[in-house]
Amino acid sequence: MNTDLTVGVVGATGYAGGELCRLLLNHPRVHRIMPTARHGEIFEHVHPNLLGSGLAFNSFEDLRDQAADVDVVFFCTPSGTAMKHARHFLDRDCRVIDVSADFRFPDPDTYKRVYGAEHTAPDLLDEAVYGVTELHRDRIVRARLVANPGCYVITAILALTPVLRAGWADLDRPVHISAVNGTTGAGRTPVRAVMHAEALNSMLPYSLDGHRHAPELETHLATEAGRALTVDLSTAHGNFARGIHAQVSLQVHPEHRDGMSRDRLVTLLTRFYQGQQDGPAEPFVRIVTTSRTGGLNSKDYGLYPRLTAVTGSNFCHIGADWDGERGTLKLVAVTDNLIKGAAGSAIQNMNVMLGLDETYALTAYGL
Repeated sequence: MNTDLTVGVVGATGYAGGELCRLLLNHPRVHRIMPTARHGEIFEHVHPNLLGSGLAFNSFEDLRDQAADVDVVFFCTPSGTAMKHARHFLDRDCRVIDVSADFRFPDPDTYKRVYGAEHTAPDLLDEAVYGVTELHRDRIVRARLVANPGCYVITAILALTPVLRAGWADLDRPVHISAVNGTTGAGRTPVRAVMHAEALNSMLPYSLDGHRHAPELETHLATEAGRALTVDLSTAHGNFARGIHAQVSLQVHPEHRDGMSRDRLVTLLTRFYQGQQDGPAEPFVRIVTTSRTGGLNSKDYGLYPRLTAVTGSNFCHIGADWDGERGTLKLVAVTDNLIKGAAGSAIQNMNVMLGLDETYALTAYGL
């Protein structure tokens, strides 16, 4: 097998950039990894888990100068950076995968409303492909520029899309999502509130006045539903380093409530992702199909996915239930925020863009 790919990772000092480097080291087609950082940073000091990997930081200027020899560049940077530099790489036939939010909205006015800044490359928004691989594969395979979804967003979209496409949801009512992620979701810049001594045995709600991922969810879920909808997203950091646990609650339309059950929901999810309807099984989505053993309202923990099962992996595990008294459908989805929520899904998109085996570098199960 040829190992001929050169890959750049811009912003490789952060958690997502470090995970990209770690995963790419095991990619059978990647020959050279060019992580970038500010002058003076030492790679093995920033990422001691990769001691002995042979990786060293490059300057961003060196990566720019060699863009014509780079096959793919990942931007793991704050919002506003990728939009400034994407064109330079695209003009040199280098594919771009943006792990930040710069290309997630097709409309520059929406970006400005959500992120409070003008979009400096609005002409690239039409070209950018939103990259939930499981849903957008046919467009990603032809893309030069892919916008990787937010970590909360990809978790919730994978859970909700089968239900929305089935037309079961009463979308005149809000879709409620309560999601908890690990403290790595706060980024690597030191913040006292998320230090171990402060966050231990605690929960840290944040952005309850309107998380930026809510408009991203509304934008892309509306495409799946075929109409506008409202997402009520509540977020918090939990007492763990990595992972996302998302619980979704939505009203089922009255015309679909008769005969609704957990079994029916599980069957819908399984057929959608495991290939009984529209194609081969999705390699990184698993549905919890365990049968209920207890009675009504029993603490039957095995019905729902566990966060620890996906930590360290590119998998999304999804479970479901039905509250018949309230006409409410419940979904539970778990992912690793740094892998399926960032680095892993970005590599999955790269594999599809380059016509490679989609699972390259991503086959490890959870820890």
